Amino acid sequence: MIIPAIDLINGKIVRLYQGDYGQKTEYPLSPEEVAASYFEQGAKVLHLVDLDGAKDADARQTKRLKEIISQASMPVQVGGGVRCQKDVDTLLEIGASKVVIGSLAIKQAELVKGWMQEYGKDKIVLALDVQINDKGEKLMPTHGWIEQSDVSLEQLIEFYGAQNIAQVLCTDISKDGTLTGSNVSLYKEMKQKFPTIFWQASGGIGSLDDIANVARSGADGIILGRALLEGKFNVKEAISCWQDA
Repeated sequence: MIIPAIDLINGKIVRLYQGDYGQKTEYPLSPEEVAASYFEQGAKVLHLVDLDGAKDADARQTKRLKEIISQASMPVQVGGGVRCQKDVDTLLEIGASKVVIGSLAIKQAELVKGWMQEYGKDKIVLALDVQINDKGEKLMPTHGWIEQSDVSLEQLIEFYGAQNIAQVLCTDISKDGTLTGSNVSLYKEMKQKFPTIFWQASGGIGSLDDIANVARSGADGIILGRALLEGKFNVKEAISCWQDA
């Protein structure tokens, strides 16, 4: 599945390079128009990220998110700085089909595990970003990749229980925003280890060949951001490539 992404700062579409707010590219496009274009080309799901909310809970773009979701013709999964149950409730109330939870899923795994039971696992996407060290360990930094944790991707999934997880959005941090290709071996390994989980691959996609490689890895979906905004290919071409891989 092709999942186009829109990242927002102050209501405008942006992209960060490897999560760095100091390396920001702003695009002079309306989120509503871009979402409509993606839908018309065949997208079935939109990935929306509130980067203001991710940085500062008090700066959450709730009103803007609601406007975009209400005009989107497809389900919208939303993430960015979910820190408490009220955040989950708010996002679901404004129309998010799924809530994407990152740092909290690592730092307060017991809490998030309870939410997955309360809301149903289909309402939660775990956003698990990995930094692979020289030992090959898939460790997961938190808080916008600023703080390092000593928890591995496999350990965290085993804590939740693969049967309790519907979807994981997994990003190799070293690839994010680079357009240099995705970590195909990561997704191949994770899909083989945890086949019941719907794996969303993310980071590094710069060409249709990259999409085909991820499709062949066994990943179930792929998040596309910068490459679409910069016209490397369009959603329709990406969908065709994914299906033909």
